Amino acid sequence: MDERLEELFTTLNNYLDQKQYVKLREWLRDLNVADIAAMMEELDEELQLKTFRILPKDMAADIFSYLPIEVEQQIITSISDREAGKIIDNLMTDDATDLLEEMPANIVKRLLANASQETRRDINHLLRYPEDSAGSIMTVEFMDLKEGQTVAQAIERIKKTAVDSETINICYVLDYQRKLKGTVALRYLLLKDPDEKIGDIMHENVISLHTLMDQEEVARQFQKYDFTAMPVVDNEDRLVGIITVDDVVDILQEEATEDMEKMAAIVPSDKPYLKTTVFETWKKRIPWLLLLMISATFTGRIIASFEDALSVYVVLTTFIPMLMDTGGNAGGQTSVTVIRGLSLNEIEFSDFFKVVWKEIRVALLCGLTLAVANFAKLMIIDRVTMPVAAVVCATLVVAVLIAKLVGSMLPMLAKKIGFDPAVMASPFITTIVDALSLLIYFRIASMVLGL
Repeated sequence: MDERLEELFTTLNNYLDQKQYVKLREWLRDLNVADIAAMMEELDEELQLKTFRILPKDMAADIFSYLPIEVEQQIITSISDREAGKIIDNLMTDDATDLLEEMPANIVKRLLANASQETRRDINHLLRYPEDSAGSIMTVEFMDLKEGQTVAQAIERIKKTAVDSETINICYVLDYQRKLKGTVALRYLLLKDPDEKIGDIMHENVISLHTLMDQEEVARQFQKYDFTAMPVVDNEDRLVGIITVDDVVDILQEEATEDMEKMAAIVPSDKPYLKTTVFETWKKRIPWLLLLMISATFTGRIIASFEDALSVYVVLTTFIPMLMDTGGNAGGQTSVTVIRGLSLNEIEFSDFFKVVWKEIRVALLCGLTLAVANFAKLMIIDRVTMPVAAVVCATLVVAVLIAKLVGSMLPMLAKKIGFDPAVMASPFITTIVDALSLLIYFRIASMVLGL
């Protein structure tokens, strides 16, 4: 919480402590709804509910939509059915749908029973679409116009119905089958002659999203075209909703968190860290830890198979951690870079050989640099023999080369066969590279030292 918000939070607590509820309501009316939600999140459950009941009625739904899902659930289950129904009715449909998807079935039934028929219809409409699709995150509150309307008629319609729309910056022009024909910017309408027809001034080259488009692709479309809102159409090109840039910000945060968790070998979770129980955290982490532990046993088997060689040159043992760590780090660098490029569509599978060729050259430069620096250390500080130094440095070059090849190839191959490239990140690649580095190390040692 920043300094400004801390000052506001202190004022809020003072009003609550002194039970000055009328003054508190008037004070809250002048604040930003996002700030009020942030302060309510810091209150205990009793004060959250009390503050919510004090809120100006025309602000309550907006503030409610900014609250974390667990706070929304606590409030919804604590207020009357009539109050809950009003909140659902006043929420944007996409926000109401998100809330209901997280609620227990008995609460959902109660909320829908007290919501208006129109709200129920819109929510059920959104619930039909697959999770994480454009249809599931869109809102059905948008401003639509007809081709035959005049500018004056359009402006009059906007005045009457704009209060229920997510945004009115862009108006969508539909024919009588509700097919999307074009768009008109509000500022453009205000500059046109009142008698002009909407069909004559609309922008016809409309870029739209499909209801079944994945939300990651939705975010890429927003990034590509730099829009603040985009229309969503069904298989027959009928306009069924819009997605606004605030929804895309949520998508980007959600997808980035999911990728980070996968890259750290954690099963993704949609709960904040402090809201996740110890048992839930254990369940998310233990599958990959078990898998990586089992796969790491191959490393132990490799070391055991070269026990005789290590007993002759015990000094070789001291360099095993350095070689494994360097190989793992080199592979991790490459995998993260390639995964990021794949997620941003900067890299396609058709670029496979370009990526591999580039990483070969990078690996040789990095490996040779590390080998030269390490050779100087081995001879001056560690004072090992020339053959041992040669074995370690040669292994370093080859290990870095293989690590970067594995780090670049696995994510691309994973995406090609339909897996999430983030799964092939550092932990998984490190395990593979560790085993390969040891094999290379002992093979080179056997050739150079005659083991």
